[in-house]
Parts: sequence; structure tokens; C-alpha cells
Amino acid sequence: MKSLLSLVAVTAMLVGSQAMAIDPAKLTQALASPDRSAEDKELDMNRKPVQVLTFLGLKEGMSALDLVAGGGWYTEVLSRAVGPNGKVYMQNSPASLSRGTTEQTVSARVNGRLTNVVRVNRDMNDLGLAPDSIDFAITNLNFHDLYNSNPANARAMLEAVKTVLKPGGVFAIIDHAGNVGADNASLHRVPKSLVVVAAREAGFTIVDAGSAILSVPSDDHTLPQSAPELNRNTDRFIVKLTK
Repeated sequence: MKSLLSLVAVTAMLVGSQAMAIDPAKLTQALASPDRSAEDKELDMNRKPVQVLTFLGLKEGMSALDLVAGGGWYTEVLSRAVGPNGKVYMQNSPASLSRGTTEQTVSARVNGRLTNVVRVNRDMNDLGLAPDSIDFAITNLNFHDLYNSNPANARAMLEAVKTVLKPGGVFAIIDHAGNVGADNASLHRVPKSLVVVAAREAGFTIVDAGSAILSVPSDDHTLPQSAPELNRNTDRFIVKLTK
């Protein structure tokens, strides 16, 4: 029986290793599709999704979780990146969906368009997903609010993500860079060093926290991330974690 279980485990590893890395040219073409909005394409310029997802190692056919997805810009990018054999879980809390036009925006984006997307309308600490079931997770420009308002809640979110990730799965945190000791709650920023410490305390392994893909040297982290002078192009970091 042990030999059979070992064979099954090895086979599963080999199948996973054969997943195809995303093709940057193919994804670039998919993101240029006329059925994406001009607003989404404008965000692509600063968010650089093709470069970011290539760096993070996303592969076609993976299961991916977009945590605190909001209107779903990254959800759609992930949907096109993992392809028809992949699946994207789009998480938003019921409270966030009830604010403004978020529910209408999400419904318009997903319904009848993104057939490989499953909506997860649950709190981030209670995802309702099976343990060890997700290959890849990301949260984009959200961690600062959670951490600055309540570090304990940030820790709970990290642990919830770690639970649903497969061993070896990747979790990426992208956020507006802040300075240590600054009023980052008001600036809507967070120092990368604090994110790294929080992730380690939650049991993640730091794979890479030094990428300069989203670096903007002209941003000295002293202005609010929404300041008109920044033109929605802050200095941002990527922390790549693994379970």
C-alpha cells in the first residue's frame, strides 16, 4: 500500500511539473482583446501583469485565487492567463460587494464572459475552499489597509491563504511601498519589511522580495497613494511567498 501511495504522489508531482508556463506573447495578445475595457488596458501600463505573472511563475491550467478582488481587474487577467483548463476563484466579502457599484461591476465583468471564474463571496478569513487545493494566490494593493487597521486580522488572512494553498503553492502580495515610522495608515501604504515579517510569522517561506518590476524611484513614499501627482503609479513591491 505504501508503494502504491508513493507512486500516486510521484505521478501527481510529475503531472504538476508538466503544466505549461504562461506564454508572455500569448497573454499580451489576450489582454489586447477588444472585449476588455479601455480602463482595464490603461491599468495594464502601470501594473505590468504579463511581467508580474511571468516573474511569479503562474502556469496555464492552474487554480488561482484573487484575494480581495474588488472590481476584478486581476481576476480577468488571471482568467486569461490560466486558460480554459484553469480556474480562478474571485474573493470579495459580502460587505465589500454591497458598497457602491461593486456588485454590478463584478457581475458585468464575470457573468457570460469569464467562464473559468468562480465567485467566492465570503470573508477572507473564511474562504470555504478545500485545504491544499489552490496553486496560486495573489492580493493586489490590499494588504496595507488590513495590516494598518489590525495586524491580527492580517495574520489571520495570511494563515487562511496558507491553509488553502497546496504545498509549494505561491502567494504574491503586491502593495504600495511605505517608509518605516511614517503614518502609513493615512498614506495607504505599508513598508515591505513589515509584510515580510508578517508572512514569516504566519509560516510562509519568502521566495523573492526584491523584484523591481513595479519600482518607481521617483515616488519617495511620502504622498498618499491616491495623490494626483503620482498618476496612479506608485512605487510598489512584490513579495513572493510559498507554502
